[in-house]
Order: sequence, then C-alpha cells, then structure tokens
Amino acid sequence: MKTKLIALAAVIAATSFVSTPVAANDQLAMSICSYVAADSRNNLRKVLSDNRIRLSAVYNGVVCDGLPLVRHAIKHNANETAEFIIKQLPGSLVAASGDAEWAQSNGFGASPVINAIKERSAS
Repeated sequence: MKTKLIALAAVIAATSFVSTPVAANDQLAMSICSYVAADSRNNLRKVLSDNRIRLSAVYNGVVCDGLPLVRHAIKHNANETAEFIIKQLPGSLVAASGDAEWAQSNGFGASPVINAIKERSAS
C-alpha cells in the first residue's frame, strides 16, 4: 500500500513538471501569431531570438487560426513579416507549401507576398 502511494505521488509530481513547458510553448505560439498578424517583423525576430529558436524549426508546429504562418500573414496583410518568414524557410519547403495557390484561390491574388513565394520557390 505504501509503495502504491509513493508511485502515485511520483506520477503526480512528474505530470506537474510536464505541463509547464506545454504552457510556455502555447504562450510562445500565441506571441508568434500575434506578431505575424500585427506585421511586427522586429518583435517576431526578437521573440525568436530571445527563445533561441529558428523559425524553420517551429514553422510546421505553429498554426494561427487554423492557418500556417505565411497564410496567416497573407490573411492579415502582413507583407513584411510574411516576406521575412519566407526568407527564413528553405526554398523546398516554400515550394511545397501551396501558399501561392491558396492565396490565389482565397482572394489574395494581388498580395505582394505571392512574388516572394515564387522567387523563394525557384531558389
């Protein structure tokens, strides 16, 4: 009985430590999304730098309002930040993303970001 209590206490203690990084990651993702929507390239750069992470390392894991970062930026007319994101990603990832096609089919065909996507896709 005593062994079961100790084991239960260990499990509870272990799960309490695991939940803290998840909350930090959620906060980081929320910060990234808000800076992208606000077209705040410098703040996005700062939050990435302060947390010592590369955009390419977290790009696939961050979803804002159900959209990848570039699409979220296009939706919010955050052209400078979208171009910054595109420059930070490998050209192959940009080419495979389908962001230009998504923009065309969702009424964002006039966005200057489409040219940046096409240029980066070619490299």
